[in-house]
Amino acid sequence: MLVPVPAVTQIHESVAVIAVAIAAGVGVIAVVIATLLGRRAGRHGLEQRLSALAARLGVDAPDSDHAGVEPALHHLEQVTDRAAEAVAESSADAIRLRRALDNLPQGVIVCDENGEVVFRNARAVGLMGGRHGDALAAQAVVDLLGNAWQQGTAERTLDLYGPPRRTLAVRTQLLDDGRRTLGVIAVIDDVSERRRLEEVRRDFVANVSHELKTPMGALGLLAETLVAEKDAAVAQRLATRIHTEAFRVSRIIDDLLDLSRIEAEEAPPREPVLVNLVMAEATERVRNAAEQRDVKITLEEPEPPIAVMGDRRQLVSALYNLLENAVKFSYDGGSVRFAGQVTDGEVVLEIEDQGVGIPARDLDRIFERFYRVDQGRSRTTGGTGLGLSIVRHVAANHQGRVEVDSREGEGSTFRLILPTQMENA
Repeated sequence: MLVPVPAVTQIHESVAVIAVAIAAGVGVIAVVIATLLGRRAGRHGLEQRLSALAARLGVDAPDSDHAGVEPALHHLEQVTDRAAEAVAESSADAIRLRRALDNLPQGVIVCDENGEVVFRNARAVGLMGGRHGDALAAQAVVDLLGNAWQQGTAERTLDLYGPPRRTLAVRTQLLDDGRRTLGVIAVIDDVSERRRLEEVRRDFVANVSHELKTPMGALGLLAETLVAEKDAAVAQRLATRIHTEAFRVSRIIDDLLDLSRIEAEEAPPREPVLVNLVMAEATERVRNAAEQRDVKITLEEPEPPIAVMGDRRQLVSALYNLLENAVKFSYDGGSVRFAGQVTDGEVVLEIEDQGVGIPARDLDRIFERFYRVDQGRSRTTGGTGLGLSIVRHVAANHQGRVEVDSREGEGSTFRLILPTQMENA
């Protein structure tokens, strides 16, 4: 098992104890010397013992020309001062080393030559906590430390299913000075975010390929049929379908470009943006689609008008995507409420519909790229599955957040929440 570890502060305390002991020892020696000097006896033997004590501390004895108890005592005081300085330097080095190791993003565990853990930094303590998953990780680290004694190095990737789910990369290495083994070090790296990003990238490439392949395949098939079609009415229908599929490809590409641009602008240009104007522009952009579905949009602008620091284009894009979703997933003849207000120092932009709603099982995933609650309906309405991902990134770029409340069959309410004054604005 991983035994309790003496922290570097304990090493510092031990060094301090050594310093106190040295000082106390010198004091005792001084008292003894004073007593012996008072007796004026055994002076030569005392001189030799003082010189031997100084030599044991690694410093040569004084010249024979300055023989005597007083020079020997002075020499011992110098030796003690040097030892105290060395103790102070070691104490400062120990504190510096601990602070440096505690600030590493990786966990570090060090074992001595007997296989006992003598140090764990703060990150290692956090990773090797008391939960079940952490206990499994601790046991795996123990096994790898044992393997390092036999093989010199050992590595393993641990998948802990949490919650939260984590992936740890553990590497152990034997320590030696070329003559003997000094111990073993284990480095624990939490690669959960890296693994997640790799999965997101793979899924993104797969999804993009799939989303583009479907309409492109349909375009090819429709065009091939159109070439051989002699009936004007059928040709017209085929041409209409080709136009629809081409528009769908264009929408996917436009959304991909928007998402790429928004992700790249983690710190968008910040300028005062009037929320009322952003709301009006987003509403106007979706007005045509709403009229085609006979969906009424009720706009409730904040009074008095309020401004936020941010990028107008990004904010309009986010609100347009939320409004477009509300219109697409409303029933014909339905209504959408679009309201803005200031609450607790935040601007809350709320879009509420009475449409099909979102199942509870899908609420945690709707902001993922290309994720669709209803594949069939999304394809019918021309959705790309990127709109809510764009909204999430815009909210993050503006130090805000997006929230959703929904019940299947009863409608959804999305809220884009922005700070009235952003940091470093």
